[in-house]
Amino acid sequence: MTAPVRFPRFFVTNPSPCPYLPGKSERKVFTELNGPHTEELNDALGRIGFRRSQNVAYRPSCLDCKACVSVRVLADEFRPNGTQRKLIRRNQDLVVEACEPWATEEQYQLLRDYLAKRHPGGGMAEMDEMDYSDMVEQSPVKSFVIEYREPTQDGSKGRLVGACLTDQQGDGLSMIYSFFDAEHGERTGLGNYIIMDHIMRSKAAGLPYVYLGYWVDGSPQMEYKVRYRPIEQLGPDGWQRYEPTGQLKTKSPV
Repeated sequence: MTAPVRFPRFFVTNPSPCPYLPGKSERKVFTELNGPHTEELNDALGRIGFRRSQNVAYRPSCLDCKACVSVRVLADEFRPNGTQRKLIRRNQDLVVEACEPWATEEQYQLLRDYLAKRHPGGGMAEMDEMDYSDMVEQSPVKSFVIEYREPTQDGSKGRLVGACLTDQQGDGLSMIYSFFDAEHGERTGLGNYIIMDHIMRSKAAGLPYVYLGYWVDGSPQMEYKVRYRPIEQLGPDGWQRYEPTGQLKTKSPV
């Protein structure tokens, strides 16, 4: 392993209000992703809980809180429950394509609608088209925008109902950000289906994990992330399976 991978320079942000836990503040440690070994660095950092945003890898580094926990699904062992099987059947006719990371007006409008309905006033609410283009296109690693479209009779491109910016790491798929038609009356559970599609894609590609980012116990907007079993959390002793009791068991290698 070369020095650029082993010894990146890290920086710490100033504290700011936590978007998940009222009364808490958040702080992040981050490093730039650049140079000839960027993908190896991103893979190594991903295994210790970092997430990518454009050309930066970051993870929480809060002074008085450890609530944010990295989680990943074990793709090969995942077996959908009854509700999840219904969601797969309901949405299996969608036309899914892994596209090059190039932002489109159609994607941006879907994102705007999604943010307005699901996260009004959130940190991304003021994102303009240029911001979205930067989020998608400024990737120094292997990335895709996976699009989910309604089927058509004539073979033309159907309406875009979901999308996910996804990184392919050495040991799995990392879901950077997903968004979808939040008020599609006939396709409830689109967000859950997108996650399950990533699990199936990872399994088919022989990649063991799907990285879902950070989970915060007690945050309703994060609850969905632990519905996909088996799932692992990153704790002080490495990645361990999450059990319904909240205990971390069965240590596995990073």
